[in-house]
Amino acid sequence: MWWYLAMHRHALRALEHLPGRARILDAGCGTGGFLTRLRAARPEAPLFGLEYADAAAARAAAKAGAHVAAGTVNALPFPGAAFDAVVSLDVLCHRGVEQAHALAEFHRVLKPGGLIVLNLPAHEWLRSAHDNRVHTARRYERGDIAATLEAAGFAQPLARHWNSLLLPLMLVQRKILRRDENAASDVAPFPAWLDAALGSVCRIESGLMGAGLTFPAGGSIVATAVRPFASIPGASP
Repeated sequence: MWWYLAMHRHALRALEHLPGRARILDAGCGTGGFLTRLRAARPEAPLFGLEYADAAAARAAAKAGAHVAAGTVNALPFPGAAFDAVVSLDVLCHRGVEQAHALAEFHRVLKPGGLIVLNLPAHEWLRSAHDNRVHTARRYERGDIAATLEAAGFAQPLARHWNSLLLPLMLVQRKILRRDENAASDVAPFPAWLDAALGSVCRIESGLMGAGLTFPAGGSIVATAVRPFASIPGASP
């Protein structure tokens, strides 16, 4: 689906500066869509995943050639300082996630200087039946997520909107066409022509963001931050 391809593109860009053999965890990896793209981009990297559903975890491991554990982001089954990066895409917002515990766990398993990459749904005023269907408990503003990351011990938070060019269509879809609280999720098969058209818009937007353009609003937020060296007792800043 065009939206997942766009989200994966933003996450891969956030990881571009890491060494090719960086240890990366996809926390909440589902059936391994992003891990599979990450494997293609980093064939030699030690990749890890975490997924709540046993069957999905097994499928992700087979698809991506990654080490995937079944468990919860509220209590990660990995040792401290194990990863160069933790990626978590539309997981922190889930109603089954205890946000403070999950962020503390992400902080714990990152090496000093390690990178966290989050994708999150934006703007509480965009809440709709879709959020109920996919169990979204929280939608975010850029300033709020930056402050939340800092409160959790992370440094250098950066949050940027995406899915901004398509935001007017998203508003029509969520607030007019499917405003009924029992409406279905937006996650569904799209006609090939429409999927391609929407994907093209997202690629244009990604190019604009890569050139430094920022958007004041959007359907999603991609956020990054680092675990500072000073967060380790006795470590040099």
